[in-house]
Amino acid sequence: MDLPAINDASSARTAVHRIATHLRASGVQAFRDPPPEPTTCCGRGCNGCVWEGYLEAVAWWRDEALALLPK
Repeated sequence: MDLPAINDASSARTAVHRIATHLRASGVQAFRDPPPEPTTCCGRGCNGCVWEGYLEAVAWWRDEALALLPK
């Protein structure tokens, strides 16, 4: 599966959408939902921004989801 690198909100949304579509098409129903997008970002580019944690959580979710898909 061709997925973008997860490095911003747009690429995370694209990856989540593509993976969720593949999970449903493969009949995987019991997998957990992806992490929710942050709603508390102040937009000042803080070190340790909530988006950094979110992007990392999406990467973990992606890896776990891909392991469930047939090869």
